[in-house]
Amino acid sequence: MTRRRAGTIALAAAAIVLLALTLRIAVASLSPLLTRIGEDFSLPAAVVGLIGMAPPVAFAIAGMVTPAIERRLGLERSVLIAAVTAAAMLGLRAAAVDAWSLLGATAGVFAAVGVANVLIPTVVKKYFPERIGLMTTVYSTAMAVATFTPPLVAVPLADAVGWRGSFVTWAVVALAAVAPWVALSLRARVSRRDAVDEPRADVLARIVRVPQTWALVVTFGVNSSVAYAMFAWMPPLLIDVAGVDAAEAGGLLALFSFMGLPVSLLVPLLVSRRGRTTPFYVVAVGGGLVGVIGLLVAPSAATVLWVVLVGTPPLMFPLALVLFGLRTRSHETTVALSGFVQSVGYGFAALMPLAIGVTHELTGGWTAGLVLIGVALVLVVPAAIVMRRRESVEEAWERRTGLRW
Repeated sequence: MTRRRAGTIALAAAAIVLLALTLRIAVASLSPLLTRIGEDFSLPAAVVGLIGMAPPVAFAIAGMVTPAIERRLGLERSVLIAAVTAAAMLGLRAAAVDAWSLLGATAGVFAAVGVANVLIPTVVKKYFPERIGLMTTVYSTAMAVATFTPPLVAVPLADAVGWRGSFVTWAVVALAAVAPWVALSLRARVSRRDAVDEPRADVLARIVRVPQTWALVVTFGVNSSVAYAMFAWMPPLLIDVAGVDAAEAGGLLALFSFMGLPVSLLVPLLVSRRGRTTPFYVVAVGGGLVGVIGLLVAPSAATVLWVVLVGTPPLMFPLALVLFGLRTRSHETTVALSGFVQSVGYGFAALMPLAIGVTHELTGGWTAGLVLIGVALVLVVPAAIVMRRRESVEEAWERRTGLRW
């Protein structure tokens, strides 16, 4: 390996890790501070619900439009623009003067994050073609760390420098991710080889006729629903029902977020080696339901345990990701399945934070919102039954139609 090549690889690794930190900081740094922000200006529950649904909406849209953006601008330049936009919008969030300006800046952040979410796997494939697994572990671990760190320190940081200063701190971290992408963009040459594959229309038409596709939609959608509902509402929910203070609520959100770290490392490996999915569905659904019931009937008796159990459904995220590859035969089908499932799943997930906000506004409590989460978890049971069959999407289509894929 030449010195220039080694330098490019090191630069790409730093760029990926720093951007991965930004992607999750943007999601996890807001909800612990909602109570503090509400002391400066009014935050209606409906607006907080819209803020909570902004990430999945942005990610769903990004899954559809990012390939066209990348083909026009090139891979590195597209990611650079996303990184700059994320840093700028995180800074604007610190300057919010009312609920709507906070919502606007947050939506801008998540639009940029959505584009980057789609493109990072392509960056890994381009710069680390022989170490895709290793780099995926590295950046997913960075994302997990960046998910549970902001809730843990956001409130103490706000105590020291105010909630606006807390947001500025996260904007500086995001700004640090820009520099390596500038360098990569200057080194890179736009190539058709960098383009994100766009599946043929007939492949998309076939996968929507296969039960496995819809089972994965439900799996991905319910996972995202629980995750983003908790990111948006866990701190105020725990303050109200369990009697914890803002700092404790932030720590418990960090604990919920931390649950994604071990499962992101273990689930793909175990599923790929053993091929079985049912045990993971049982843990995700069973644990989540027990946690929800605990928060409903005895929230202050074992709050930490309930939070840990509610943190088990998000193990369906790495489960779905690994099944995109295991349950398809061709690269083209993998791309089509991943894009379709993420777009529809994130669209479904966008409704949960809003629904919880609206029911809280109407009832003044959290019971209806927790029941909604429980109902969503029950919907995963049929999906788990479908995914027990160890066949690819192509094989399922051939079996159902009698035609060759």
